[in-house]
Amino acid sequence: MDFFTMLFNDPVVMYSFGGLVIMLGICVYYVYYFLKHIKDDSK
Repeated sequence: MDFFTMLFNDPVVMYSFGGLVIMLGICVYYVYYFLKHIKDDSK
């Protein structure tokens, strides 16, 4: 458990997780955006 405590208290790990969450959010948005426009374009 000491390993997990170290991970959750390390600011570098928190910034890395935050960056990954932001990056995944942007990726999800672009997938939604392109799929919506592909669907609308085929009508």
